Amino acid sequence: MISKEEIANLIANYFSNIAAMNAEGWIANFAEDAISYDPVGEPATKIHENFRAFINQLKTVFNTLEATTEHIFITGNEAAVKWTMQGISKTDKSVTFEGITVFEINNFGKIQTTRAYWNPALMLAQLRS
Repeated sequence: MISKEEIANLIANYFSNIAAMNAEGWIANFAEDAISYDPVGEPATKIHENFRAFINQLKTVFNTLEATTEHIFITGNEAAVKWTMQGISKTDKSVTFEGITVFEINNFGKIQTTRAYWNPALMLAQLRS
């Protein structure tokens, strides 16, 4: 079993790399066959096949992103994280969006599955306002 400290470090790395819009660093946190439901309700996405484009898309929309993890609850090899993201778009729009992501960590210390509960439409509405 992975220690709580290792899981906390992995999650910190996940959020710092997404805020830095560092695709390679972010993807390195995931198992080769990792799956993401982001947001929950959308079809599962294979991280290693589809998420470089996602991070690169962030770079085209945002000048800055900042992630705050408000609460992290770790039990066994799983964690639930309440987070807030704040960003400044290329058009100087300020956006704030929040959610909860549930992480499943494999025995090699890599993220196996994420389930993100948030509403992308609320973020997009802020970008368009």
